[in-house]
Amino acid sequence: MFAVENGLQGDPRLQTISDAIRVIPHFPKTGIMFQDITTLLLDPVAFKHVVDIFVDRYKHMNISLVAGVEARGFIFGPPIALAIGAKFVPLRKPGKLPGRVISEEYELEYGNDRLEMSMEAVKTHERALVIDDLVATGGTLSASINLLERAGAEVVECACVVGLPKFKGECRLKGKPLYVLVEPSQLD
Repeated sequence: MFAVENGLQGDPRLQTISDAIRVIPHFPKTGIMFQDITTLLLDPVAFKHVVDIFVDRYKHMNISLVAGVEARGFIFGPPIALAIGAKFVPLRKPGKLPGRVISEEYELEYGNDRLEMSMEAVKTHERALVIDDLVATGGTLSASINLLERAGAEVVECACVVGLPKFKGECRLKGKPLYVLVEPSQLD
């Protein structure tokens, strides 16, 4: 579900967030309109709006862990986790975590990749939120859900700053709700 469909229609914070995201055409390959959140991070007001909106949504959902997808989920996940009293669990690219890990392969908009998670990070029946910057195909979020569920967590929802319009309407991944703040910005 997009934030504008969930009580935030007309909220000026959403426009501030959208305006702060730069579009880089043909990156990382031809045909991709890359949504660069670096410019959002350089705008402390827009960055705070992202965190505040997510915290307001999740603070009463009894979430015990926030799982952030490498790398941009690492930016938004920790402040949200701290604000709602949850732990942060990094979902990493292969070979980046010490100890025993579980992994899940997935398809990207422009290739294949894999995520790993520490086996000690999640306890059975923990309520989890998955956070990333953007949902394009849903592959990364689906892999994240698989990892967390294999470890025994209950995934409550996935959340992204930017979501492609195709996710409007039936916004669910593997049966889990998806919450998105803004649609991709276009070049002017």
